[in-house]
Amino acid sequence: MIKFLFSLFLLSSTLSTAQQATMVYDLSSPDLLGEMPKELAEISGLSLAGQKVNELLAIQDESGKVFRLSARTGKMISSITFWKDGDYEGVEAVGDDIWVLKSTGTLYQVMNIGLPSQQVEKYNTALTGDNDVEGLTYDPTQNRLLLACKKDASNDGNSKNGRYIFSFDLATKTLAEKPVYAIEREAVQNYLLSCEKSTSHKKLCDFFLARDEFDLAPSAIAIHPITGQLYITSSVGKVLMVLNTNGTIDGLYKLEKDFFPQPEGLAFDPDGTLYISTEAKKKAPARIYRLAYRSK
Repeated sequence: MIKFLFSLFLLSSTLSTAQQATMVYDLSSPDLLGEMPKELAEISGLSLAGQKVNELLAIQDESGKVFRLSARTGKMISSITFWKDGDYEGVEAVGDDIWVLKSTGTLYQVMNIGLPSQQVEKYNTALTGDNDVEGLTYDPTQNRLLLACKKDASNDGNSKNGRYIFSFDLATKTLAEKPVYAIEREAVQNYLLSCEKSTSHKKLCDFFLARDEFDLAPSAIAIHPITGQLYITSSVGKVLMVLNTNGTIDGLYKLEKDFFPQPEGLAFDPDGTLYISTEAKKKAPARIYRLAYRSK
């Protein structure tokens, strides 16, 4: 069943103490982990490297390579070719395997990566380039991948005023026919109209209410290892959304464009440390920021 998101959003500077405690990261002053080299200028996906908690995995738009990075310094360790060049948008480590997502909804399972025995299995899903699939994360509670669509396609039967997240079962290697989460425009609008006013609220209203189109465009997703919440970035609008485990919204925040001009990747350490990658913009290089988890 689709979990329609009709719960309240949390806005940064206008919340009560109890609500404010749910935002456990200081988005206004993230630590710079490192600036990326030119070959990762369009870093489009980020993941923790499985059991290697000191390593991150990254994917580069248009490059069929997986990049290994130090989670301590941000420096590149190596790059491994897994497929020909293409529009790759997400990467996720699941056990010993690496999964890579293409914007067309195609998934690549890379086994024994970097070894002579490396193999790749390709899975075409019902999603297409019209969906512009950009977010990928692993849900260990149900042994599935979650795929977030940046757009809605006219042929998938879903409302044009929503953004959808689908599940890919790792046991059967199949995509569910219906989305497991839906972010509906009307729910967002109804909430914002009832919110307390602030500078942050005005920016969110300018993005969600003042435009003719519903411009939320999920670019990355990741599941918090401690709370189970689903974190979603929208590069368009510089928005961070936090969903509860039942699909309701725990928070909606504006990301500072000085830090995150194009946020395209999310990843968590087991201790809750959050990593956000942002593509190169103008003269600024691509970067990865690290945010410490401040537990309640």
